[in-house]
Amino acid sequence: MSKAFDPDVLGDIVQRCVGLPYDQMLDAISEELDSRYPKRRIRKKRRWVFSNAGGAMLQITLLYGSLTEYLAFANTPVGTEGHSGIYQADVWDWVLDGEMWCHILGQTERSVYRPGDVAFLARSVAKGFCVKDHVTLLEYAQGFIPLMMPFGLADSVFSTLDCRSVRHQMWQYGTMCTRELLRGKI
Repeated sequence: MSKAFDPDVLGDIVQRCVGLPYDQMLDAISEELDSRYPKRRIRKKRRWVFSNAGGAMLQITLLYGSLTEYLAFANTPVGTEGHSGIYQADVWDWVLDGEMWCHILGQTERSVYRPGDVAFLARSVAKGFCVKDHVTLLEYAQGFIPLMMPFGLADSVFSTLDCRSVRHQMWQYGTMCTRELLRGKI
């Protein structure tokens, strides 16, 4: 199964753009992704939607989605904390702005991630995370993405009752997956 994105290339793009004024940085990342991966149809228009998962609340905007990969910006301007979830996927989070603290089971001191750093979550591993003030991330996942959906949507369905956000997430992701399936990408 071929991968649409290379985490090393994504990291290089982040390094070139981090530190730019906020909107300019997100635009520059989207433009570089589109230039580097022209066949992937990166969505440049940001359509933010709330995402409640693992006790944390962020807003996300999908840049790309298929059954085996997704790429998104995630942001909170007010801080949050929660559980990462456990997936059959690898997840990379590059900090673009702000700071994120993480720990895995048994770790007694936090790992601190600042602009340009990447926090990696391997499949079948969980972590706790905390954003004290604000953070913006570029998040990339490789694996069978539909298996991530129950965790990613459960809080919105059963706790916050934010069915509008669930509907928007499902529509955006479903549209992207369908487009990729029609192009032969799983």
